[in-house]
Amino acid sequence: MSLFRTKPLDPHAHDSGLHRCLTAFDLTLLGIGAIIGAGIFVLTGIAAALKAGPAISLSYILAGFAAMFAALSYAELSASIGGSGSAYNYAYISFGEMIAWIIGWALILEYAMGVATVAVGWAAYVNNLLQALQIPVPHYLTQSPLAGGVMNLSAVAIILALAIILCIGTKHSAILNAVIVFIKLITIGIFIAVAVHHVDIHNWSNFYPYGINGVAQGAAFIFFAYIGFDALSTAAEETIRPQRDVPIGIILSLSICTVIYIIVSLLLTGIANYTTLNVASPVADAMLRIGYPTVAGIISVGAIAGLTTVMLVLYYGLTRILFAISRDGLLPSYFSHLHPKTKTPIKIILVTGLIMAAVAGFVPIEDLAELVNIGTLTAFTFVCGGVIVFRWKHPELPRPFKLPWNPLIPLLGMIFCIYLMVHLSIVTWQRFIIWMVIGLIVYFVYSRRHSALHKL
Repeated sequence: MSLFRTKPLDPHAHDSGLHRCLTAFDLTLLGIGAIIGAGIFVLTGIAAALKAGPAISLSYILAGFAAMFAALSYAELSASIGGSGSAYNYAYISFGEMIAWIIGWALILEYAMGVATVAVGWAAYVNNLLQALQIPVPHYLTQSPLAGGVMNLSAVAIILALAIILCIGTKHSAILNAVIVFIKLITIGIFIAVAVHHVDIHNWSNFYPYGINGVAQGAAFIFFAYIGFDALSTAAEETIRPQRDVPIGIILSLSICTVIYIIVSLLLTGIANYTTLNVASPVADAMLRIGYPTVAGIISVGAIAGLTTVMLVLYYGLTRILFAISRDGLLPSYFSHLHPKTKTPIKIILVTGLIMAAVAGFVPIEDLAELVNIGTLTAFTFVCGGVIVFRWKHPELPRPFKLPWNPLIPLLGMIFCIYLMVHLSIVTWQRFIIWMVIGLIVYFVYSRRHSALHKL
């Protein structure tokens, strides 16, 4: 039965002809560019207000450990297996078709809700910038119906604009990424320079308002902040010395970003009481509260630039996941159709763009973020497990990057990810289970019968 069969390894996976030109420095910048985004500019304040209070800084440390173990597991599999499809492809080769489908279905949720979540945060910063420029946007066009508005117009608009860009086939370079990283770091540096002089230690007096359990819930909520590192694991074939540079890039980028997250979260809860941070643009909003509208405007510009690239990468990733799944026959070939001129999957870009725009326009950000996290943590758990299974099934395969102390690191990754999943809300679990049940119905009604592996 194809249900339990694994996809054969692609003998040409490492003969792609990609130019090995990336160094550890390039990978570190790539990681920082992909990681710093919605986590620091959007979710920090919400998580502090609703989950952990000022102890959100400890939540970032806990989530950082889980991300580090998962990232290292990604690095080994990407260096060994290659190909498109990310965790879906790794699961197909390690665990078989049905598990791969489950992971792919979870990844679709992760990427789609990820774009919608970042779009809501992006819109909030655009609204803050317009406010600083004395161009206020009507409230009913900045909030979803559940938050007292009609629709989040800016969030809808940016997703549709990105859909057009992806249809055209925009290319990204390491230089562009470095420029965006520079803008983000300058923006964060300005916030730190201003905020450090306005800290009120009384805001930290109740450091654990939700207890230690709140720290774990906060880590589960803000895990979204770390999901961008998989961009590094997929760059192994373009790295000059993958065995050395990939782990350096992963460790440095995650470490730098974790330190930045800790500093920003401490300062943010130091200049504003954590109860006031339940907004989609907490960093800029805090600057407005302490009387720095110009700084709030600068932060909004930096956040807008950074969040735009994050959305574009997630959106692109979603189309690649759907492309890989449909190519294996588990979804209709409609999803793998490429436009003859642009060589982009225009149909699926437009379909997913309309769906994500609707979600971003009408669903509150906190509900979106938790769905992203549970989908991400599920995929990461299987990736960590995949390292162990793949070592057992294919011990002879060359591994340009090989984890030390196997299976300790992937086991720790699985434990940390499962621990964080347990601390997500019951409502999130219910929605996730409904999504996965729908996925299983699709699999047994359509995917299993049309699978390319089933036809072999």
